[in-house]
This record gives sequence, structure tokens and C-alpha cells, in this order.
Amino acid sequence: MKKYDYIIIGAGICGCSLSYFLKQYSKNILLIDKNSDVAFGASGAAGAFLSPLLGKPNEFKSLVTKALKFSLEIYKKDFAEYFQNSGTCRIPKNQEDFDKFKSYIPHMDFDFKAFEDGYFFDIGSVVSSYEICKKLSKDVEKLFNYDVLKIEKKDDLWIINDEIEAKKLFLSTGADISLINEEYFDIRAVWGQKIDILSSTKIDINYHKECSLSKSIPKNGKNFISIGATHHRFKENMEDTSYNLKLKNINNIKHNKKTLEIINNDTEELLKKANDIKKLEDIEVIDIKIGSRASSIDYLPMVGTLVDSKKSFEKYPHIKNGTHIKNENLVLYENIYTLNGVGGRGFVLSLYLASNLVEFVINNKILDDNITNYRLFSRWAKKYKD
Repeated sequence: MKKYDYIIIGAGICGCSLSYFLKQYSKNILLIDKNSDVAFGASGAAGAFLSPLLGKPNEFKSLVTKALKFSLEIYKKDFAEYFQNSGTCRIPKNQEDFDKFKSYIPHMDFDFKAFEDGYFFDIGSVVSSYEICKKLSKDVEKLFNYDVLKIEKKDDLWIINDEIEAKKLFLSTGADISLINEEYFDIRAVWGQKIDILSSTKIDINYHKECSLSKSIPKNGKNFISIGATHHRFKENMEDTSYNLKLKNINNIKHNKKTLEIINNDTEELLKKANDIKKLEDIEVIDIKIGSRASSIDYLPMVGTLVDSKKSFEKYPHIKNGTHIKNENLVLYENIYTLNGVGGRGFVLSLYLASNLVEFVINNKILDDNITNYRLFSRWAKKYKD
């Protein structure tokens, strides 16, 4: 049985970011994915826009601001060829939105100026999602087209499918959390679609209104533009469509009628919203990708150690009545960690979160409580009923 220092399950932006920081400490790393390449899930269907979060001060806004500053430095330094900084114009979608924006002005974390029908942020950027994930995970051993059906703790090791051993295991599986048998670890699948088009229209900067519109890049005598993304939280069972978390390589398979109807409707919706920003002429849709973003119930990410709820309840039964127990006293799963729940801001958050998690695992750096799994366990435990 082959043994690794670190195994990462999930090769999207979260998993690839982890591999980037872990390889500074070890060469014995394995990155696993059920798909045939990196960024073949939600990360590949992301517009990968990098822009500030607008709003009044709160925990999530503070996190996004710190992560954006951190990630931009790395993208500019190590991934300049896949990074484009042309600024972003944020356009209020209606008068109510405009009034909200005015109330946010005293709380802006980045410079901006009035521009066209909105406000221009110099910091606004975009990255090439696939290329970024590819380079982040460069020189890391990979195992693709591999289904992880079982993970099991034996002594100090995690065993995957009775075939591979890991001293430490990282789960970055996005919306598919079937490997985590804990009710408090609550992830919602938010399906999105991104389209790439060619157009005779030249776009000089990035825009965001009800969708995001990228600066155009010359290609084949026209202008290459990315538009994203749609948002679906399906309430019905979608296992008979391509919107199925268990499917592999969903953007390379033949979609059935039900799936195609949603894809075609989403394409029309994106083009309509993009044309509300800039009139696009001579449009040719050249690529469509769908993927499921992972969103936690409070929108903050889910990072770090997992609490063993069963053993924690056995040790502290009064937790169920709302009694607070210090995080360090809870019973934890050893040597297994998560980096998940980054939602639609994966390319902003993941590098920052991965860096923090790696430093936590290797150098005992303390993680902020508001990004850890402890917060959701605590809320869930207080409401738990036998």
C-alpha cells in the first residue's frame, strides 16, 4: 500500500491551492480527483473574477478583503501570465441597489470612482481558472478518474479504498460531502453556468451588474469574452440530469433533454444580462460549462479540523442543552481537515484559506474561529434533539 505525507481529495481551486502551499514542506503529496483533470468541476465553470465585496462591515466582508489582498499578490507574482488586472465597474441593478451602494461608501476597503452607470474599482481582476489550477498543482503527483468510496482511520493513518495511506488527509470535495458523516457539516449545492463567446464588440474592462462580463481578448479576428454566472438551488431530485454531484467530467458528457433545456435557458439569460451592460454584436457562443459551487449555510467557509459529534456528545452530554464547551476540549477526528464552502468566491478565498490551513497543520498557527468547523458544530449542537 503506497503511503503519502499528505493526500488531498478534490482538485478544484481549493485542493490545488492546498497542494501549492503543502509542496513547500513536502514532495510526498497526492492530489486525487474523480474527474480526468484539475478544475473539471465548479472551478472550471467559474468566471474567476476577483473583486471587492461591497457592504457594511461584517465577518464575511472582512474575510473577503483580507483574502483578496493576499491572493492578488500571489497571482501577480507567480501567475502573471494567467492574471488580468483591468479594473471592474460595478453597476447597481436598480434604484434600490443604487441606494444601498451609497450607504456602503463609508465602508469601502478599496479605492473607487464614479464611472459610466456605476463605480470603477482599479483592483478588479480576472484569472484563467483552468491554467491557474494547473500551475498551482504543478509538480504534485496526481491520481485522476479515481472514485474515493471509503476513507477509514487505522492507527495514525487514513486509508483510502483500502489502497492508499495518508499521514494527513485533506477533503476539498466541494458540494459532494458524502465522505463526511457529520450532520453539522452542512453544504448546499449552488449550480452555476459560465459561457465564453466571440463577439465583434470590444470590452475594455470587467463589468458586474446581474452577471459578470470580462474584458475582451483578441482571438481569431474577434473578441473573446467570458460571461458568468447563473445560480440554481434545485429542490427537485436532479439525478436524471447532468446536475448530479456523482457524475464525472460533466462538461464532457452528452447532456439529456432536461439538462439541455436548463443550459439553453441559462445561456439566454446570461446573454440578456450581459447585453444590459454592453451591447454585444455578432455573438458566437464557443464554450459552456456548468458546475456546482459549495456554499455553507452561513456563507462562511468551512476550514480545519472536524469535530467528532458522537464522541463529543458522549464526553459532554450537556452540549445538547446549549452549554458552551471550549473548542479545544471537543473530541476531534485526528489528521483529517477540510477546506470547503468557498461558494462563488473560490478564486478570491482559496489561496488565503489554504495558506492558513497549511500553517495550522504544520506550524500550529491558530485559525480564526469564524472560518472553522467549530462554529457550525456549536450552532447545530445547541439545537440537537435525540
